[in-house]
Amino acid sequence: MIKDEDILNIDAPQLSASERLYLPQILGGMKTTLQHMGNTLLGGKSVTVQYPEEKRPMRMDNYRGVHRLNKDEDGRVACVACFMCSTACPAHCIHITAGESPWPDREKYPVKFDIDELRCIYCGMCEQACPVDAIELTYEYDLVGRTREEMILDKEELLSIYDETSHVKHRKNPRITGYPNTGDRKQVEGGPIAKAVKHAEEGDTA
Repeated sequence: MIKDEDILNIDAPQLSASERLYLPQILGGMKTTLQHMGNTLLGGKSVTVQYPEEKRPMRMDNYRGVHRLNKDEDGRVACVACFMCSTACPAHCIHITAGESPWPDREKYPVKFDIDELRCIYCGMCEQACPVDAIELTYEYDLVGRTREEMILDKEELLSIYDETSHVKHRKNPRITGYPNTGDRKQVEGGPIAKAVKHAEEGDTA
C-alpha cells in the first residue's frame, strides 16, 4: 500500500496563447538563423560545413559509429568467440559462429562474425562486454548501402575497418588475465613474465 505522502501529483502547466502556437520557439529559432546568416554575409565565422568535402571534427575516444574487429599484435583477429557481445546486445544484431582456434593461445576463434548495422542501436554494450577488446565502435558514421544485405558487415569487412581506422584510433589492448599477447602481458620467451609463469607452473606441479 502506497502512503499518501509518497504520492506526488503533477498538474499540467497552463500555456498561454502564444506558447500553444509555439511562437516563442519559432522566433528564437529565426533569431539564431538570422544571426548565423549575418555573420556569414559580414565575413565572420561561418557555422556551415560543406559536407562531404568538409567534416566536423569528431571525438575519437567516445563517439559510437561503425563497428570494427580489432587485431592483436600478430595481425590476427583478437576475438575469442566467447559470445559476450552477442549476449549483451539488446538489438540482437551480432551473429557469431565459433570454431576451433588454429592458434595455441586460445581455444576458439570466430569463423563467422556478422553485424547488422541497420538493426544496431549503437549503444556500445558490445564494446563494454568484450573481455579482450576485440570489438570496438569507431568514429565513422557515413556508412551507406543500397540494400539491407550490404549493411550486414561480415568479419572481413569489420577487419578492414580496423585497418582503415587503427592509425587514428588505436586499440586499447587491455591486460587480460589468462590470455597471452594482451596488454603488457605478452609472454616473450626468456622475459620476466614468461619466467614468472614458468616458475608458477613448476610450483603447482611440485
